[in-house]
Amino acid sequence: MGRLSSARAWLGQGQRQVLGLVLADHCALCQRSTALPLCPSCSRQVRQCQHPTPWDATQSALPVVSWGCYEGSLRQAIGRLKYDGQTDIARFLGTELGQLWLEQSRDRAASPRPVAIVPIPLHAAKLQQRGFNQADLLAQWFCRWTQLPLHSHGLIRVQATQAQHSLSPAARQRNLAQAFAVAPAQLTTLRRSTVWLLDDIFTTGATAQSAAQTLRRSGISVGGICVAARAMAWGQAEPATGSGER
Repeated sequence: MGRLSSARAWLGQGQRQVLGLVLADHCALCQRSTALPLCPSCSRQVRQCQHPTPWDATQSALPVVSWGCYEGSLRQAIGRLKYDGQTDIARFLGTELGQLWLEQSRDRAASPRPVAIVPIPLHAAKLQQRGFNQADLLAQWFCRWTQLPLHSHGLIRVQATQAQHSLSPAARQRNLAQAFAVAPAQLTTLRRSTVWLLDDIFTTGATAQSAAQTLRRSGISVGGICVAARAMAWGQAEPATGSGER
């Protein structure tokens, strides 16, 4: 009887292992089996793109906190998230960005108002086409880690805009001049907070500046923007081709 029980236990264990392999998730970049959004190898490669100086306060109008440089495996990961629907990547990057925020905020003066997170919105037509807003997905995981309140619909994209990467800096500003509006239902709450915007990529900052100006015109304080990746290093010229595609 003991041998039969042992045999059944062994068989059950084997079945569970096989079932685990069949049902295992796959790395969003290399498709290896893994229980995490990215396998250890791909996680290591993406982390090699981390920015050595993530907090840029030189732009006094809108400080930028950037987890990484928009290159290599991080650029590939963001592309897979946005265009291939690999939404598990948002879990990885949003959590990493949240960890960075907590590390950076320890060494900085606390905001006199509570901090609120507002993701850069997509226009309704783009949202319907893609099926999700990558900035909002990142913000959800960011806020899970930091415990900061998330206002997914604090801003509304009221105008569909041309892809930013094809425009000059001046044209980008014009393209986004009236692109955003504050959600009326969120106005009172956001006025009590210091808003930090959150997005996937920061290039020239035209999108972030337009969103910040919209909030400020409504009497809302804006602390800066957190992004998964920045398309250029501090103090360097803008690259010839940068992603501004939402």
